[in-house]
Amino acid sequence: MFDFGFLASLHDSIVQWAIHGWTTASGWQVLAFTLIVTHITIASTTIFLHRSQAHRALELHAIPSHFFRFWLWLTTSTVTKQWVAVHRKHHAKCETAEDPHSPVTHGIKTVLLQGRELYRDEAMKAETLKKFGHGTPDDWLERHLYTPRNNWGPILMLMINLALFGVIGITVWAVQMAWIPITAAGIINGLGHWWGYRNFEAPDASTNISPWGIIIGGEELHNNHHTYPTSAKLSVKPYEFDIAWGYIRALEMMGLAKVRKTPPRLTLGDVKPVADAQTLEAIVANRYELMAGYAREVRRACASEVTRLKASGQGTAAAQLKRVRRWVHRDEAQMPTGMAKEVRQTLASLPQLDKLIAMREELRALWTRTNVSAEQLVHDLQEWCHRAESSGIAALQEFSRKLRAAHA
Repeated sequence: MFDFGFLASLHDSIVQWAIHGWTTASGWQVLAFTLIVTHITIASTTIFLHRSQAHRALELHAIPSHFFRFWLWLTTSTVTKQWVAVHRKHHAKCETAEDPHSPVTHGIKTVLLQGRELYRDEAMKAETLKKFGHGTPDDWLERHLYTPRNNWGPILMLMINLALFGVIGITVWAVQMAWIPITAAGIINGLGHWWGYRNFEAPDASTNISPWGIIIGGEELHNNHHTYPTSAKLSVKPYEFDIAWGYIRALEMMGLAKVRKTPPRLTLGDVKPVADAQTLEAIVANRYELMAGYAREVRRACASEVTRLKASGQGTAAAQLKRVRRWVHRDEAQMPTGMAKEVRQTLASLPQLDKLIAMREELRALWTRTNVSAEQLVHDLQEWCHRAESSGIAALQEFSRKLRAAHA
């Protein structure tokens, strides 16, 4: 006689498997799995695609390199050459009409909501791949699996999630598929050029979204990255944290990675009587850090000037300086429309502040002028230091002494 009880039991088992999967995991366990796998995807993106492949900031051993490439194929369908080419073009054409995903040219709303589409459109351009995609993997796996069948990875990931967790696996998969478009294509490419704080006056609108680079693997420190794009380490301040740098150091200690470059650090020694060629070399190598220090001096000078103006009964002038002081140390290209003119008008009545800004531009010429000899630049540096120290402005005098103490 046919055992209908067996059929009922089998039916119940199939239903239970469809609902809970093989793991019968709790909601918290599913959440933990989702957070772990998305974090691995973020780590793979920042370590392999970004720092290793796009910028050559570190060399990876074959083991982590192949793992990262497989994981990105499985969870994002990313083609290494396409990602690298689009990102390199972003740096080469940053904030111009040719930038694939700049909120300055495309608008913040477009980049946040359509960042994936902007990336995809650029990745389909043969000229972009040819010009910016060189040096990426071109082995058998890349030619026969990862590139031509890049969509197979997410399909396999969906099957794995369904097997592990049942129908909730579809939600896990959806989060995985949206994770990089939201965090990288949207947040980093969008907010990272629109909102946040800046350590350095990089020649673009890049910002640090947060000093703690955990959720997006350190990519939150986007201004630092655009300042030192070939650095494997994205944190530069003592209070900043780049979690992927910790992973890179762990790989390095295991012999699975080799860091090629980190941010330069300014070395100060004895103050030289006169700036020389080595001083110039140290200044050029550490120009972003030095100019960040100069900006701090400008901010202090603004605060002192506001206090002086208030004490002398010039409340209107003090209020005007307070209005523009957050922009005084910024490059004019980074100021809102109309603010540059307002800053110039304010400084016209404040000679010491005006001189601080004027001499900043003269100092910047030491590394932006390419049509003069090194000997002439050393002479110009010596002249700059002499005028700074005879200016009677404490901030300039102190900064000049710091320059003369810089060592390569």
